[in-house]
Amino acid sequence: MTAKDAALDENATRIRDLTKLINEPQAMSLNLEHLRAAGGVSALLEVLGTDPDGGVADASVEKRRELFGSNTLPSTPRKSFWQLFVDTFDDATLQILIVAAIVSLVIGIYDAPATGYVEGMAILAACLIVSVVTALNDYQKESQFRELSAANDAVDVVVVRSGKFHSIPVDDLVVGDLVCVEAGDNIPCDGVVVTYDGLEVDESALTGEPEDIDKDAETDPFLLSGCTAIAGSGRFVAIAVGKYSQWGMIKSKLEKEQEETPLQEKLDDMAAMIGYVGMGAAAATFIAMMAIKIFINPEYLQHISVFHHALDAFIIGVTIVVVAVPEGLPLAVTISLAFSTKKMLADQNLIRHLAACETMGNATNICSDKTGTLTENRMTVVRGIFANKRDEKCTEPINISEEALETILEGIACCSTARVVYPAPPKETAVDDELAVYDGRPQLIGNKTEAALIILAQSDWGSNDVTDMRREEARFGKEDGSRLFPFSSSRKRMTVLVTKKKHPWTLYHKGAAEIVLESCTTYMDVDGSEKKMTKEKREYFQEVIQEFASDALRCVALAHRSRIDKVAKNLATIHLAECEKKLEKELCLDALVGIADPLREDVIEAVATCQHAGIFVRMVTGDNLETARAIAKQAGILTEDGISMTGEEFRKLTPAQLDEILPKLQVLARSSPEDKHMLVQRLNGGLMPETKEAWEEAHPGRDFETEKDLLLPGYKEEWDVSRGGVGEVVGVTGDGTNDGPALKAADVGLSMGLSGTDVAKKASDIIIMDDNFSSIVKAVLWGRSVFDNIRKFLQFQLTVNVVALTITFLSALVGYNPPLNAVMMLWVNLIMDTMGALALGTEPPTLDLLDRRPYKRDSSLISRPMWRNIFIQATYQLSLLVFLLDKGPQMYNCEDGSSHHFTILFNAFVFCQVFNEFNAREIGDIFDPFNNLSKSPMFLLVIAFTVLAQWAIVEYGGDFTQTTPLSFSEWRSTVGYGAISIPFGFIMRLIPVSEDPHSFAGLSRKEIAKKDNYWLSALILALLPFLAAIVYQLAYEVEELKH
Repeated sequence: MTAKDAALDENATRIRDLTKLINEPQAMSLNLEHLRAAGGVSALLEVLGTDPDGGVADASVEKRRELFGSNTLPSTPRKSFWQLFVDTFDDATLQILIVAAIVSLVIGIYDAPATGYVEGMAILAACLIVSVVTALNDYQKESQFRELSAANDAVDVVVVRSGKFHSIPVDDLVVGDLVCVEAGDNIPCDGVVVTYDGLEVDESALTGEPEDIDKDAETDPFLLSGCTAIAGSGRFVAIAVGKYSQWGMIKSKLEKEQEETPLQEKLDDMAAMIGYVGMGAAAATFIAMMAIKIFINPEYLQHISVFHHALDAFIIGVTIVVVAVPEGLPLAVTISLAFSTKKMLADQNLIRHLAACETMGNATNICSDKTGTLTENRMTVVRGIFANKRDEKCTEPINISEEALETILEGIACCSTARVVYPAPPKETAVDDELAVYDGRPQLIGNKTEAALIILAQSDWGSNDVTDMRREEARFGKEDGSRLFPFSSSRKRMTVLVTKKKHPWTLYHKGAAEIVLESCTTYMDVDGSEKKMTKEKREYFQEVIQEFASDALRCVALAHRSRIDKVAKNLATIHLAECEKKLEKELCLDALVGIADPLREDVIEAVATCQHAGIFVRMVTGDNLETARAIAKQAGILTEDGISMTGEEFRKLTPAQLDEILPKLQVLARSSPEDKHMLVQRLNGGLMPETKEAWEEAHPGRDFETEKDLLLPGYKEEWDVSRGGVGEVVGVTGDGTNDGPALKAADVGLSMGLSGTDVAKKASDIIIMDDNFSSIVKAVLWGRSVFDNIRKFLQFQLTVNVVALTITFLSALVGYNPPLNAVMMLWVNLIMDTMGALALGTEPPTLDLLDRRPYKRDSSLISRPMWRNIFIQATYQLSLLVFLLDKGPQMYNCEDGSSHHFTILFNAFVFCQVFNEFNAREIGDIFDPFNNLSKSPMFLLVIAFTVLAQWAIVEYGGDFTQTTPLSFSEWRSTVGYGAISIPFGFIMRLIPVSEDPHSFAGLSRKEIAKKDNYWLSALILALLPFLAAIVYQLAYEVEELKH
């Protein structure tokens, strides 16, 4: 070990303590105080062992990396396709299916070695298909985003080591490195500035602040990873790298996985419920059949041994379990989500996680960032007074003299360091490159306020002025050229001294309107002449400034002073202090402009649509409270009785106090990333500390026993009690690095595709490709469509299963063999499942889906109207089957129990499902089974395929399917029996059964109360006699057979 390495070892604890002390998140003043107490930047460099000119020694780099970590950010190891495939079997429905399939396979082979394997193998094949499709989709999406991440992360940085400049990969940075940055560079780690020359940094990605921050040793020397240098240049010493930097600490929170989505939870419950029902029916069947054999032992069972009968009873019981479980359910979910994912991409929603599709449909809260999400993050001049002429739009050419316009345009072009670059047309990209996004908007380099003025000058308003040429003619930074004193946040203004060929020296001045106005003694009139600034005129301009401010506009003043060479002779070498004292006075006011970060055009309508759909929209931003309130009011987020507060006030609340104001908390301003994260945790309970140890890890140095009920976000047990264990379904929008943890903690994270940072995109579930808030409405619409499509399939499938289960159970109970043999059941139970999933899982959304509130997390997946529809259709189909069992042989002149008899019954049953599939397209009270069929080509294709396949099975199945070809009249009558399902669909919707109002969440609306009158219970009671009649009829048939 070298002497320098030994010194580093000895100093390591001191370095860690000091760098942590001066690098607390969102605490610049406190960090600065600690830095000063430690002796300032020079003392920090001494502790770190960094030479202010030569940087660290090359030989110490590896030791520094060993002691303080490397500049690599945490990431989750990639799962292989095999791991993703195995993970798919965590689904409870698949698990039940696999167990049932294995039991069916074993018993089927034992009972009928030639054909007994068919049912079990078919179910296992369905499970395999679902798992492979899901794993492939997950693997493909992960590959795309890892490629995007790798491309974004592969950058080099310039450092000084051992007195020499080196360009090194960003991952090789170490604590103590002297890092060089220029305008446009990303800050690769946390640091403190050592030298600086007009260095300005955009910290909005990390702190949410839209203002560019001046960096200097006295007021703000701290540079934060994940931010961008906007202007100037400088060197800084690295104090935290990788996971210890502020960006790294945020990203580390993104590695925790969220819980299951609401639909997954409901499907697991549904699978368990169906499994219990199936096992209960199977057990009851087995007990009943054994009781008949042991206690009654009728004549038709006397020649069968108890063991063989027990085996038969067990096989029938397993058959009931297999029939009960809807194996098409996971397939329907996968198909619906995959279909919607492709369609949503056309609506500018790139789905990173399939489950986010359906979850978004039942979102009850959206916590939205302001800058870049609700607003365009592009400053725009929207109002102004130019040469004493008011302009309320700033879009058309302004009607002032050429001389006045020339002065204003010269001031805009020269008194600026910003650049506006218009992008080249996009190159052709691969059709399947989902991440290739073209941003046709001009790129703003430098101060956004200055860029807003540049864009104004280059527009029709300024006769498409060539601002870059004006700046080149001024020859800034060249010998005998113009001088520039850049904008300073302390001065709130900037000044340029412009000299051009054949033109005298002119001062152009720009800054905060109220400060510039104080220095003006004249103002420019429309003809370009200078008029004296009277008391009345000054008061008028002050009123304009106040008006702009009250409308949340940033007010900037432009001024000039001619022939300054007569005031000071040393203009080529004059310093800022002398310029302030001698030149920045007796100015002529040229213009007052109101600059806004405007709302996106469709935000107001999109917010209103979300609220109409029962979604609570909140704004969470790092901007100041007044601006946030003004923007929130414009967007329709902040109402008269709404609550707005700052992050500082928010952090002082206890969990109970926050719960009290949450229903009205609409704006959270000056918030830190932790505030947004805690708000989401409190709303949905996601990632909430569950143990004392987890709470203490989140609150280091605090006492759990005395403070657990005082500090946000609370803890799991307390949250469960306050919410009954059921939280909100939260969507979070954002584009900055600071939004990452909240995006991950949310049920659905939505990041911006154009302006979003890499961290935000990786943390999100959905990427809004066009940065358009209205695309969130489309995400909600598609999400609700997915949710309803799954419910449509359930309504259809459960009807099939109720009939098949009941007829199998009752037939076995009274001694019949099941009227539908194994191959028929395979067609009905598997092929119809798959076809139903394709047909109903790909139905397009309709706008009326946004007319209802979202469902609660714990609301039933099957609503009361759905149960009504299932029971009535099942009762009709059961009645039809019993009728055909009884009267079929007489009506069709066939032998009772023959293959001809059962083929007629089978055909009628299948066409009942075909026509009931039209009924299943609506799960409520609307009867319009043929509505928008032209927009559902997959549905029509499935119906056509099902009909053709049924015809082929009946006509050509022969011994394999045990079917007999039917005559035309038999086809006509059996299809007709199925078609009766359609008028039954109309009749059943006349029975007034409404949804449970307690199943809805989100914002309530004034609605006409509907009387339920317990119609569902009455309906079930009314159907009991029909079921009793069916049992009686089957018993009667058995007696007839016995005689």
